[in-house]
Order: sequence, then C-alpha cells, then structure tokens
Amino acid sequence: MRAPSLNPVSQMKFPGQRKSKHYFPVDRRDPMIQPLASPEGQPPYVVGIDQTLVDIEAHVDDAFLARYGLSKGHSLLVSDDTAEAIYQAILAGQLVESEFAGGTVANTLHNYSVLSDSRSILLGVMSEQIGVGSYAYRYLCSTSSRVDLNHLQPVQGPIGRCFTFVTQDGDRSFGISPGAMNRLSHQYIPESVINGAAALVISAYLVRGEEGDTMKASAMKAVSLAKAAGVPVVLTLGTRHVIEADPAWWQAFIAEYVTVLAMNEEEGAVLTGQQDPLAAAAKALEWADLVLCTAGPLGLFMAGYTDEAFKRETSHPLLPGCIPEFNRFEFSRPMRRTDCQAPLAVFSHISPYMGGPHKIKNTNGAGDGALSAVLHDMAANCFHRTSVPNSAKHVAPFLSYSSFAQLCKYANRVSYEVLCQSSPRLSRGLPEREDSLEEAYWER
Repeated sequence: MRAPSLNPVSQMKFPGQRKSKHYFPVDRRDPMIQPLASPEGQPPYVVGIDQTLVDIEAHVDDAFLARYGLSKGHSLLVSDDTAEAIYQAILAGQLVESEFAGGTVANTLHNYSVLSDSRSILLGVMSEQIGVGSYAYRYLCSTSSRVDLNHLQPVQGPIGRCFTFVTQDGDRSFGISPGAMNRLSHQYIPESVINGAAALVISAYLVRGEEGDTMKASAMKAVSLAKAAGVPVVLTLGTRHVIEADPAWWQAFIAEYVTVLAMNEEEGAVLTGQQDPLAAAAKALEWADLVLCTAGPLGLFMAGYTDEAFKRETSHPLLPGCIPEFNRFEFSRPMRRTDCQAPLAVFSHISPYMGGPHKIKNTNGAGDGALSAVLHDMAANCFHRTSVPNSAKHVAPFLSYSSFAQLCKYANRVSYEVLCQSSPRLSRGLPEREDSLEEAYWER
C-alpha cells in the first residue's frame, strides 16, 4: 500500500508485513491523493502514566538475604536506606546480573516509540538531582529518545528500585523500595496532553494505592479526562495479585473507563473466573471493547467487537475451542461496542512465532511488547484517518488500522523479540526483512 507523502518530520513508521518496508507516509508522492493530505499534520502520540523504577537482578546466597532482613521466596518492601545499602553491597561484590529501566507502562511506551519511530509521552516522577551512574541516570539512558520525558514531575530522593535476588537453588526473592515513584501529583497530569493523545496507557499498579500516595488520585484524574475527551484508555493488569484482592472492583472500573484491556491467562482467570484464556477474553468483553490475552506457550488471543455491516470472514482454518470456530470473522477490524449498530463479538488467536524462541531469556516484558504493537497500529490508524480522511479505511470509526488477525501477528512477533533478549525493552525495531525464510507467516 502506498500513502501520501507528508513533511519528513511528520513521518511515522507504519505497522505491516516485516518482509518489506512500511513507512507511513512514504516518500513517493501520489498526485491523485496528495491533495487529501494535511502537510502540517503530525503523527499522533501515546501517553502513559507509570511508576518510574529500575529493575535490578543479583545472584546472592541465603546469608545475604538474612543480613538485610529479606524473606526467601517472598516480596518485601524495604526502606530507601536499606535499598541503598543493598545496592552498594551487590556492586562491591560484583553480584549484579542485570540492571534495566522498568515499569510495565514505561516499557510499553519505549517499545511503541522504537517500533513506530514516533513520539510517546511518559507521566511520572523523576529525581531532581541526577548523578552519573545513579538509578535515575540509568533509567534515562535506557529509555528511547522518542519518549518525551519533559512532563515528568521532579522529586527529591530516589525513584523506585525493584531488586530480584536469585539464590543458588534458583529461588527468587524480591525487595522493593518505592522511593518517590508513587508521589505523582495531579498537577502533573496536563489536560491538553491527555486530550490530544491517540491513547492513554495505565497499569493496575497505579490505582491500588497506599495511604499517603498521590498516584491513585492522579491516575483517576487522567482516566476521567480521557473518557471525557473520547481518548481510548488502555489498561494492562500487570499482576494477578493486585486483581485478586477485589475482582469486582476491577470489573466495574474497566466497564466505566477502559477501552482496551491487556492481560495474561493468570490475570484473566482471576478477573473473570474463567481458566480458559479464550473464555476469559470473551467474558472480559462484558466490560472492555478490545481484549489482548497472552497465554504463554499457547500464543495469544484477541477479542473485540465489530459491526455486522463490516464483518469479514477469515481465509484461515477455523479453530476449535470453548467457542466453536471462534476465529470465523478475524479479518474484521475492531470497533468500540458503542460505535456498532449491530455489535458482533470477534475472536482471533495465533500460536507463538516460529514455535517460540529456542531459549527464553525474559518473560517479564513479553506482554508489554505485544501491547506496544497494538498501540502502534491504533496510533497509525489515527494518523491515517487525519491524513487521508476520505480513505475507504475510515468508513466507520475503527479502533485500529489492521484486522484482528493482523494485530495478532504483529503483537506475536514483537512478543517473540522481547522473549529472545534479557531486557524487556527493545533496543531496535523489527527487521525490515526477516532473516527467516518462513515468509508464509506474513502471507497467511
């Protein structure tokens, strides 16, 4: 597909088949559709709120855990002073295995910007005084320059630190020092930034809240602004432990505010009471408009709505499951349920790309990677709608540029890339031409 060329500064890398270049807009001008384009148009951006933190993994012995009052196999909060003492100890003992910027929303925004080569905006806190080699310094160094950090709230003291301690028997223990990561003020939630976004991304961590934290109030302000402006709210559940404390509250929250829900099979089971990921995704459609459910070795599922008038049957084999032939209309494009005159539930599934990596180095960021691909497609749809408003792609208010089936492929491919590396953050975009000769993956 060729699209009108705009000013080079407003180019956005476009999601598509990886075997060829897909930029939107591209550099070849089409005199037939060039007048439809807005030369001043800028690519849309995605905004997210997150707890700014650094993930640190260290290999230690049981004596180390006892020395700092850590409980083997469990997760404990530690004070800022204890966190600093632990950090200096593991540095001195050369025990650090890895150290990466973290946060599920920040990881997602970073990956979105790498994939799209376009801007995203992160809202959160950042240490006002940043020393070379500090946690804040490392956080900034490992965040894409396309992620706009100019709206971060300056705070005194450290950002969050999450330690993972691995003992010789393979057990993992965790020490979490929140620092100032939960002290985001509502004054640092700019209405203009929320209103102009293609999507607002939040995680379940933000709205659980502890006494004295301001993060929950700030997150609630942001989702309220987004709802009023018609901006899609994207919620990633993050962990089952937050959801299982009160599933009914989360169901009501999702129904009230959330357009796109991202979860894994464990989180889906706790939220919906359904162990089967397809059944969980179908149940979640009672509250959300579009659901992404990653299911480990089973691959990933998508569920959503389209209007009966715009349904498209798949050419792929029909799949069995708790919903017979559930993928029949997976070539349709997602819509909000309220935008459908005759809503039709649509489902899609894809198995792990290339059967999955030979060696999985990291599972923490696979879901974030998949979600970043969906966000990229949603933002590209906004840009295309603004640039070529008379295109047949926009005869209805679709949520994404691509079909459910193609979204699954793209999300699956990005997830694979994250599983193959130690960091949850992509260091580069996907290859324009796959090294693998298995081109049939994209031609299906």
